[in-house]
Amino acid sequence: MSDAARRPLAQLDTSVPNVARMNDYFLGGKDNFAADRQAAEEVLAVAPEIRTIAKESQAFLCRAVRYLVEQGITQFLTIGSTLPTRNNVHQMAQALEPSARVVYAADDPVVLSHALALLATDPRTAAIRGDVLHPDELLADPELRRLLDLEQPVAIMITSTLQFIPDEDDPFKSVALLRDAVPVGSHLVITHVVFDTRPEKAGPLVDIYRKVLSRSEDASRTRQQVLRFFDGLELVDPGLVYLRQWRPDNPLAARRPEKAWSVAGVARKTDG
Repeated sequence: MSDAARRPLAQLDTSVPNVARMNDYFLGGKDNFAADRQAAEEVLAVAPEIRTIAKESQAFLCRAVRYLVEQGITQFLTIGSTLPTRNNVHQMAQALEPSARVVYAADDPVVLSHALALLATDPRTAAIRGDVLHPDELLADPELRRLLDLEQPVAIMITSTLQFIPDEDDPFKSVALLRDAVPVGSHLVITHVVFDTRPEKAGPLVDIYRKVLSRSEDASRTRQQVLRFFDGLELVDPGLVYLRQWRPDNPLAARRPEKAWSVAGVARKTDG
């Protein structure tokens, strides 16, 4: 793992654009600052469909949580950089199964402060500081251990995060460590922007996010490359597909799937 992967967790600086707050802006939220809005508008100038991708990601998350609860999953670990919305994992899961327990992990102080405020009165949820590149530290967190039983199946949900982590940081190894740490019957959920149908967008968007993240590496991937994150797991039907194609509530909603060019997949751990 590179030195960049071991860099200190982020501190709050409202003068620097932040991926989580930019996503909040894409979704029409108000928890963002001028620097976030400026960077987000640069992204939208290149690819206005980013707003659609953000909304379709939220819709996919609702369907994935429903599927997981139907499979008997009552423990969720959500790793990512998105701000709380009206349809959070714990709200969706607990509406279907009141005993469901959810831990949110993020390395952005704004995300954490919002999550902690949201979860303050819910004993079945927690927010901890951590990220996918530090799996051992993440899983050793006492608050996570208090709420989740890692001897029982867990859904690990990594949404809209891996697409910003270059291969140099070896996110594949980090995801594999998380996979190996949970028992058979656990599930992995991933969403990831890909450029298979819009290769001309890759360069300009990568350049913007390089500046936002103060990184020099290119983290863009194709669908085939994203498939590597599911090594050792069994993808459930319909596999790794565009967001709109993953078990749509209405078949008409899956039309023009490439308009939201982010893929999503849910996979089950079948071997110890």
